[in-house]
Amino acid sequence: MSVIFAPEVLSYFNALVDVLYERGYFGFKDSAFCYVEDLLDDIRDNLHLKVKIPAPAYFEKYGQRLLYSVFKSSAATRWYVFYNVYEVEGEQIFLIKYITNNHSVAKFL
Repeated sequence: MSVIFAPEVLSYFNALVDVLYERGYFGFKDSAFCYVEDLLDDIRDNLHLKVKIPAPAYFEKYGQRLLYSVFKSSAATRWYVFYNVYEVEGEQIFLIKYITNNHSVAKFL
């Protein structure tokens, strides 16, 4: 099993560190970085174990026939990971196309 992040998703994670720090969610940039790293690790390690839900039509702008899974990072925040699953030579490959949280898209799910 492999997890691959689209370049735009990796850019989002890089910017997320700054956003979390600048908006005061974390008092130290290192703490924001650790939060993002932990989220990335959780996705890499556990995506294949999560329930796979077909994404609503709203999310087709990020790819066709997307699935999504939910990652809980705190009592208030849930991350939604949108992806396609491919099989290549017997190995499952998860291609992450988009990520967001409940604060941004809950009304569309």
